[in-house]
Amino acid sequence: MILDYGSGNLRSAERAVQRAGADVEVTADPHAAVEADGLVVPGVGAFGACAEGLRSVQGDRIIGKRLAGGRPVLGICVGMQILFERGVEHGVESEGTGEWPGTVERLHADILPHMGWNTVRAPEGSRLFAGLDPEERFYFVHSYAARDWSMRSELDGQQPLVTWAHHGEDFVAAVENGALCATQFHPEKSGDAGAQLLRNWLGTL
Repeated sequence: MILDYGSGNLRSAERAVQRAGADVEVTADPHAAVEADGLVVPGVGAFGACAEGLRSVQGDRIIGKRLAGGRPVLGICVGMQILFERGVEHGVESEGTGEWPGTVERLHADILPHMGWNTVRAPEGSRLFAGLDPEERFYFVHSYAARDWSMRSELDGQQPLVTWAHHGEDFVAAVENGALCATQFHPEKSGDAGAQLLRNWLGTL
């Protein structure tokens, strides 16, 4: 299921998940989104606008209910960013869903946006990146990111798995935290590597 909250980029995400082998629907219906086997939360544009759009369809509650039941969620690009506590753009602070601590901020880099292909550093044991070459590249389009990670988990002694990338500085490129996963890059625009990642995610459903 692809969550429609007015953020755009829905059809490319829908087609990519279909190609990865899933039956896909796009919906803004809260009940359908909560009950789906898996939920993809895409996002493009400004953090504040996406966060507001998400709340307009009860997206924050949908995500919370799904996670409480251990039902998988995948955030993509700004759909990942709004999972953090807050975002700061042009001096304006906006509230995220608070699933993860931290702030999404402008990258310290000579060239922005960070647009194009980049490698990532996935941790050992990653399920999202299983079977992928460490030198594989993924497609990014963003100027803002989470530049650090502070969350620790006591759940069964399992810590969230954080994947990093570098553009001017290190930033969080992906997170695997129980039922909640997310990527800063666009798997739907990342060719065969992105397709493999989506298949890996579907394999967790």
